[in-house]
Amino acid sequence: MGGCFSDEKYSKQDVNGYASEQQTAPQTPPERPHNYHTPPHSAVSAIPIKPGPQYQHLRGPTQRTDVVNGILGKPFEDIRGRYRLGKELGKGQFGVTYLCTEIATGQTYACKSILKRKLISKNDREDMKREIQIMQHLSGQPNIVEFKGAYEDKQSVHIVMELCAGGELFDRIIAQGHYSERAAADLIRQIVNVVYICHFMGVMHRDLKPENFLLASKSEKAMLKTTDFGLSVFIEEGKVYRDIVGSAYYVAPEVLQRSYGKEADVWSAGVILYILLSGVPPYWAETEKGIFDAILHGELDLETEPWPLISHSAKDLVKKMLTRDPKRRITSAQVLEHPWIKEVASDKPIDSAVLSRMKQFRAMNKLKQLALKVIAENLSEEEIKGLKSMFTNIDTDKSGTITYEELKSGLARLGSKLSEAEVQQLMEAADVDGNGSIDYIEFITATMHRHRLERDEHLYKAFQHFDKDHSGFITRDELATAMREYGMGDDDTIRDIITEVDTDNDGNINYEEFVAMMRGGTAQPTKLF
Repeated sequence: MGGCFSDEKYSKQDVNGYASEQQTAPQTPPERPHNYHTPPHSAVSAIPIKPGPQYQHLRGPTQRTDVVNGILGKPFEDIRGRYRLGKELGKGQFGVTYLCTEIATGQTYACKSILKRKLISKNDREDMKREIQIMQHLSGQPNIVEFKGAYEDKQSVHIVMELCAGGELFDRIIAQGHYSERAAADLIRQIVNVVYICHFMGVMHRDLKPENFLLASKSEKAMLKTTDFGLSVFIEEGKVYRDIVGSAYYVAPEVLQRSYGKEADVWSAGVILYILLSGVPPYWAETEKGIFDAILHGELDLETEPWPLISHSAKDLVKKMLTRDPKRRITSAQVLEHPWIKEVASDKPIDSAVLSRMKQFRAMNKLKQLALKVIAENLSEEEIKGLKSMFTNIDTDKSGTITYEELKSGLARLGSKLSEAEVQQLMEAADVDGNGSIDYIEFITATMHRHRLERDEHLYKAFQHFDKDHSGFITRDELATAMREYGMGDDDTIRDIITEVDTDNDGNINYEEFVAMMRGGTAQPTKLF
């Protein structure tokens, strides 16, 4: 089983169900553009927009129009008002990926444009909506493509994201055959870091394969970025998953047996590691059914060429990741602590989404922090999926609050190297009520993705919370009352906030000024350390 990892031995088609009696060989994939994975093969249930509260008349002129059969649950918007769409980078079942340039900054991004008429079933629409939610939720992680925004018009949904110029990991594997142990260890550390972050943040990927990883640049040392979350789901505690999804060579045995959980992602990463080291998948056959039989019953070959030349430590990790019993399989956290990864791969400190969002929150003025708390209190269970898992993973004593020690330990597990003073600063910022610990709502407030601020109804509710007399303005007295309620405000703080936010200098904060404050400065996390 040595030699180069060739197209003929590699199926890119999705698993269609193990019950299939298909006996034809997996099709060789068509030639793909070098840069990008295709738009998602899934994709969002129509959510009608609810009429906004009485502040709608305060919004002023806008380019947005009312939603008709909306998918994203927000007003239609012409993406060409923000971006220039350029050359085509890839084409898929539902739409096209373009190079795009942000008009305001000149920055280049990738834009997936999905035709809504091709999203025939309710499931297609729900899958796309979930994919966007998961991309938003995970955005900010070093090995996950950065989500920029999602826009909808009458014909299409457009997803704008980070541009990765280095092409697919799949293509680089084809070009190289297989990797040195050091290079393989560095790549698998990044891949398993994605698995660990996904699981920590309450997401199961379900379709890990080299095609779903892009290289940030053409450099040999380019960072890997995972892009396709079309089959991913938010993990529901205690739920056993039964639908067969994934891609033939990478699917875990328990998925084929229709009873699995997040451990299946580790198996898929183990298959990628095997391929990186040897150039061929561990279980393969001429038909899809043959591949599945080999995954369920075949022997793992660590003896023939090139395995005699590969270290015992690397083979030990492969065996532990490709253990058929998911209960005995190594976890993603254990993979990252395995001696082969620790000793061979370079260990660069990373800045997690949790940390960067908390830093950004710390830099906000007190009114914006309070407004986010109001928004957090009004989010639905669906909108905070994943954040609950993050809170539970940091709240190790299950007390319902996060202490300083738990926050320090949780951030360290996410790869952050902060001093005690820096952790304390984040703790004090997130602890809005000042009682010395972070409760669930405070955690949601400090870590929810700022794309939540795109939803007009959230901003209406927050504005109403402060505008007690419904005058259409937040007065100095109303602001002072709200600040004192949380023990946050002295006269200097209140004066500073009004000076910062009150752009027409009338001494009050109107709705437009409030929205500008809430939406301002949300594009990039503020780097404080």
